[in-house]
Amino acid sequence: MATQEKSSILHKWREQGTTTATEEEITTLLGMSIYEDDFYDLLSISEARSRACYGSRGYVFAQIGINAEPCSKNCAFCSMGKSHYSMDGKWQKDIPQMKQEIENLLVQGIDALFLMTTADFPQEEALQFFAAARSILPNNVNLIANIGDLDIHMAKRLRDSGCDGAYHIRRLREGVDTSIPPEKREASLEALRNAELEIYYCLEPIGPEHTPEELAKELLFARSLHPVAMAAMRRVPVPGTPLAKKGRISARELTKIVAVSNLVVAPSRCMNVHEPMQMPLLAGVNQLYAESGANPRDTHSQTEDGRGINATKSWEILAEGGWFPA
Repeated sequence: MATQEKSSILHKWREQGTTTATEEEITTLLGMSIYEDDFYDLLSISEARSRACYGSRGYVFAQIGINAEPCSKNCAFCSMGKSHYSMDGKWQKDIPQMKQEIENLLVQGIDALFLMTTADFPQEEALQFFAAARSILPNNVNLIANIGDLDIHMAKRLRDSGCDGAYHIRRLREGVDTSIPPEKREASLEALRNAELEIYYCLEPIGPEHTPEELAKELLFARSLHPVAMAAMRRVPVPGTPLAKKGRISARELTKIVAVSNLVVAPSRCMNVHEPMQMPLLAGVNQLYAESGANPRDTHSQTEDGRGINATKSWEILAEGGWFPA
């Protein structure tokens, strides 16, 4: 599409918002060059949207990976896939270990705690971890589940155990790069919404092979879920994983995708980029993650010794972009 047409879309989005953004418009902007003037206009519009919605309020969410074990879902981008397990250890945390990590995070300042397990982790056991975490979390720190697929019964039990929401997504090329049918992910999302749990969503894991058309369709699906938090995440080429050879997109490309995601999905609380980096803050990112324990994008089974950063560092990055705690 000609530059003039892209400029017209951007003008419309600036003046009228994006509630009526079409798939064609979204695809056009996702396909624009990251070196043209319209790229900077896009970032400006997305930044303005975040400032209007969030003021200068930043958020740091923390995620603790509860177990590092081979997973039967065999996602081709994950270091814990059963056929290509790439982590340097195998273990499972216990509740006292988790509680100590939470106490350390609270001192640094967090707004939400995510507990992540592999898809095979027993959900009955996961409920015990959530209840224990809720027992020591202040009321103003949300507790978020990041576990395998589930039905409405389990979704309600998550809520009853103290969870405020869940991170659950239909990933890019679900069922192709993973062994999980996309319909199963969609059913889990429906169960979570019916249980009145908040949805935390992400466009991920984005690789060089994903087309603007693919990304646009997924953003429209994300918009239909009305998530409180949205993110865009580039795929990390983890050594030993099947998709590592396909590489990763640049920070500039990710920044463009962040901007479009923020405008199209319009999350009510915050916009995130993953992994944490400064460039996308120019597109209105106001939330970052601190991570410890198992991380599917790391070969260190304790990601705090590898890719993961702590909450203090996350706040420092946000401050550079003009985002601060309440």
